[in-house]
Amino acid sequence: MKEIVVISGKGGTGKTSIVASFAALAKNAVFADCDVDAADLYLVLEPKIKQTNDFSGGKRAAIVTEKCIGCGKCQDLCRFNAIHFNGQANDVVDKTFTIDPISCEGCKVCVEFCPVDAIEFSDCINGQWFISDTRFGPMVHAKLGIAEENSGKLVTVIRKEAKGIATEEKKGLIIVDGSPGIGCPVIASITGADLVLIVTEPTLSGKHDLGRVADLAAGFKIPTLVAINKFDLNPDMGERIEENARSRDIKVVGKIRYDEAFTKAQILKSTVLEYTGGAVSEDVKALWRNVTYALG
Repeated sequence: MKEIVVISGKGGTGKTSIVASFAALAKNAVFADCDVDAADLYLVLEPKIKQTNDFSGGKRAAIVTEKCIGCGKCQDLCRFNAIHFNGQANDVVDKTFTIDPISCEGCKVCVEFCPVDAIEFSDCINGQWFISDTRFGPMVHAKLGIAEENSGKLVTVIRKEAKGIATEEKKGLIIVDGSPGIGCPVIASITGADLVLIVTEPTLSGKHDLGRVADLAAGFKIPTLVAINKFDLNPDMGERIEENARSRDIKVVGKIRYDEAFTKAQILKSTVLEYTGGAVSEDVKALWRNVTYALG
């Protein structure tokens, strides 16, 4: 079983569009959308959800009103301004303390120092993850809740489930749509992968962020390739990106021309390969051939 992870140094490079096209070309593959903070691969692949699971990435504190004695110890110790003296009365005091679940960082200090054990510390639901079927094969994807954290942990769950499905159904390939940038979700996406494909664009920010994410992949000693999307919009910058990649011993394995067909296909919930058999589709097919050849 092999695993390809497609990432980008910045958002908007066309990473997910290329992953969707790879899904249309792949045979015997499982797909994983690990861009959990802004998942959108489902918009093209239209997964039919078979299984829904809650994701808990941490714990949060909550004050039990009936037990609170209003001493204020918890508020004094909270460094995140999450505890407020605005709770309901009980049999002991006229006003109690409450904890704002959005501000709470789950540090547990208040729990440990409450003199009457009036603070619960329980799992919080940060999002959901799904196992689905698509027209191209199984897909594992997720939705992180608004303003929720621990997306790296959720990415790890998704990859683990995708590998389990691939093993059970004897799939030879896992294609992962990773997160943009270099943060925790990206690290969780690429750790232990067989190959990383970085999708960039011929802009100054694209060149800069390519360097950052290439350094990240190099730190994990993962074989890395580069694809330049919309290369014909700025050929000079495209050449500079190629030179930069060569200086890092990274091969540019594909150049995809700008074509509005990508956007038109997405509106129809389709990959560009399903929408048109034009030159841009041939660019994507050539990229896929080069990626699979490098994967071995």
